Amino acid sequence: MQRIVILISGRGSNMEAIVQRCAEQGWPARVVAVLANRPQAGGLAWAAAQGIATQVVDHKAYASREAFDDALAAAIDAHRPDLVVLAGFMRVLGAGFVQRYAGRLLNIHPSLLPAFPGLHTHHRALQAGCKAVGATVHFVTPELDHGPIVMQSVVPVRPGDDEETLAARVLATEHVIYPQAVHWFVEGRLKIENGLVTQTDGASQVLL
Repeated sequence: MQRIVILISGRGSNMEAIVQRCAEQGWPARVVAVLANRPQAGGLAWAAAQGIATQVVDHKAYASREAFDDALAAAIDAHRPDLVVLAGFMRVLGAGFVQRYAGRLLNIHPSLLPAFPGLHTHHRALQAGCKAVGATVHFVTPELDHGPIVMQSVVPVRPGDDEETLAARVLATEHVIYPQAVHWFVEGRLKIENGLVTQTDGASQVLL
């Protein structure tokens, strides 16, 4: 049974999607803990209501990024995870932290990486005149919003779209592709070779 720890900073809608799919589809895994860097993160109450262990590691309580990373890693390691999932976790993690969980640390970003890493992705995509946007699940590497791509969704930009409408449609696809990627991981159906990820059954890694 694979053990999953999820990190959140806010309401945790992707966390909810992963927990729900895990139960509904009977994955050989369970979410053993949900950790947040913000005490007010709304997803903590939902996770606790499901009987999942929760903990806050408040980044404001630490004098340096390294000290926070060390405290967070200690909290994660107490749950002996096979996989660590960043689900709306709004802190940049240092290279040492990322390397500690190399090959078992996933993130989702609301753009078709490598386009528009960082913040304000939907605003930047609209400003650039993009005709399609989407989301990307990827393994985390020390370079921000980079790393081997597991799965992507593609969302057309509609006339009259603004950041809010576009973000909502992209988020709906995140709730599909992130659980799918985690499911593949816990069943050992992902292979990383030369920086590229393949799904070993040949399943599509794109949601159109």
